[in-house]
Amino acid sequence: MFQSPLLLLDNSSMMSAINRGDYKCTDLTFEEAKSIIEMYDANHILRCFYDSNIENIIYSYLGIESRNFEYKQIRDMHVNQDGIVFKLYTTPSETQPIIITDKGVEAKKIENIYVYCQLISRIE
Repeated sequence: MFQSPLLLLDNSSMMSAINRGDYKCTDLTFEEAKSIIEMYDANHILRCFYDSNIENIIYSYLGIESRNFEYKQIRDMHVNQDGIVFKLYTTPSETQPIIITDKGVEAKKIENIYVYCQLISRIE
């Protein structure tokens, strides 16, 4: 059904995957990202990052059933290959509340971390 596997990428793995060629990037809603991932069997999806926080986003926030996607470092995407990039966006915290952790120590919020999704497709 699909010629090349769908790649799941983060900020840094995307940079190594787009070494050469022409690409098209499109912003995705979380629902669109979920729909695309669910179109593929697990054995046709490659996870190209190690960050477990991004995996938590995929499974918990997007509501995708937990699957064991094979890890592979990708240097160049193939022509007509697609990837979903989970882009992390960090801003300084405007407020810096202090909380007490479950271990009883103080922790201060110093930044906000956001995530958004993009579809990247190699077109040439």
